[in-house]
Order: sequence, then structure tokens, then C-alpha cells
Amino acid sequence: MPVTTLDPKTALIVVDLQKGVAGMVPPEAFEPVVARSRAMAEAFRVKDLPVVLVNVDGVAPGRTEQPARAPATLPPGFAALVPELGARPGDIRVTKKTWGAFASTDLERQLRTLGVTQVVITGVSTGTGVEATARQAYEAGFNVTLAIDAMIDPRPGAHDHSIAQVFPRLGETGTTADILHLLEGRA
Repeated sequence: MPVTTLDPKTALIVVDLQKGVAGMVPPEAFEPVVARSRAMAEAFRVKDLPVVLVNVDGVAPGRTEQPARAPATLPPGFAALVPELGARPGDIRVTKKTWGAFASTDLERQLRTLGVTQVVITGVSTGTGVEATARQAYEAGFNVTLAIDAMIDPRPGAHDHSIAQVFPRLGETGTTADILHLLEGRA
């Protein structure tokens, strides 16, 4: 179902738009995701709605069949947000060591304290960081909206699968323009 509404207290969550992740997808794919995420962040700030900027600076310690894409010791600057995102001092910052932004962080508590009932999610990687964050938000009882043109995955099949098969079960999907249209229609 396409995005239909935004709750009065909706937060934007931007996942892993950081220097160490930027090189995982071609710049011509990454740059529009950053630009769309920034446009939404600026619109949310104008409406005095929370903007959450998430970065990752580690990997979950569990054993898997496939090795982690990130090295155990990350290079300097890996977790720094890309400057094109236009981070502001009033943004909520969350640093994670797992795929999702809610596990092992205090993000849920921060959002509940602010009265947030819905989240809009953008970022990298669609099938891991974005999807895990969406699942955790849904499981925590937030209404979830996914800006499908403001996310990318280095694995195109994972991106397509998440958008077509997973996201409709977790919430509503829409484009940046759809979400900005709904946001602009609010008082």
C-alpha cells in the first residue's frame, strides 16, 4: 500500500549514510539517496519533527556463514556521516554496532520520550540496515514508512526483495516526493 498519512509526531531515521559505507555502491547511486534523505531531513526540521541520524561503527559479534563485509577494526573516519547529508546539532545521533538502529541503542526510549508514533526510514543498505531498522520499529509498535527512492543496497537483488516482499508487510512505502507532499500538507 502506498504511503497514505503521516502521524502528527513522525520522525525521520536516516541509516548509515556515512563515509565508510559510501564506497559500497557507485557514487551515481549513492548521491541521490543522500540528496533525497537530506531534502526530507530539512523538511522534517522545518516542521519541528525529529531527525535521527544513524551510523554504524562495528559489527555484531555473532558467528555467520558469510563473513562480515566490514573489517573487525574499522579505518579512521569510517563512521563519520557524509557531509552532504547536512547534519545539524539538534539531530538525534545514534551509533550502532548491529544492523538495526533500535537493537542495543536507546533509540526507542528517545522517540517515545518525544511522543513519536511513526518513523520514515531512508539509507543504506536496503536489505540489512534499513530493513532491520524497519523490522525493529514495527515490532516496537511504530507505524513505519519507507522512502523507497531514498535507499540503496550494494546487492540489487536484496534491494528489490526488501521493497517488493518485506516492506509492504512492515508498513507503507512511497517516494520522497510522496512523503514530502504529505509533510507539506500539514499545519
